[in-house]
Amino acid sequence: MYSEKVMDHFSNPRNVGEIEDANAVGEVGNPQCGDIMKIYMKINEETNIIEDVKFKTFGCGAAIATSSMATELVKGKSVDEAMQMTNKAVVEALDGLPPVKLHCSVLAEEAVQSAIFNYYENRGMTPPEGLKCSGCCGSCHHHHHEEEE
Repeated sequence: MYSEKVMDHFSNPRNVGEIEDANAVGEVGNPQCGDIMKIYMKINEETNIIEDVKFKTFGCGAAIATSSMATELVKGKSVDEAMQMTNKAVVEALDGLPPVKLHCSVLAEEAVQSAIFNYYENRGMTPPEGLKCSGCCGSCHHHHHEEEE
């Protein structure tokens, strides 16, 4: 049912925890399945490089694995590169997910984007065009929420 990579990221998740001095925090949840993901980022404000990223996830094995993989995909990347990360990229990096668990990869993408929204808000800046917000997190207060695709 699950690939070896999914099982590895579930059994040995990367980047678990909190970042005390995070300057970007995103939290998303799915009320239908109960999964909650919180992602912390330390972004270099001069270079816009994500220097550190950690997560805390309450959810199933697929939710933990997708959170772990998402942090691996954005760590060391620029904010612009991280904004381009899609749930499909997370699924591909994990060698696939069962269709019933694809929503976990969407949550991982949304958690990263929520943290980036928070980063721009904390700096008093308007988030760039194209950065999606599904409206599922409690951390964004005045964005225009887009419908999920």
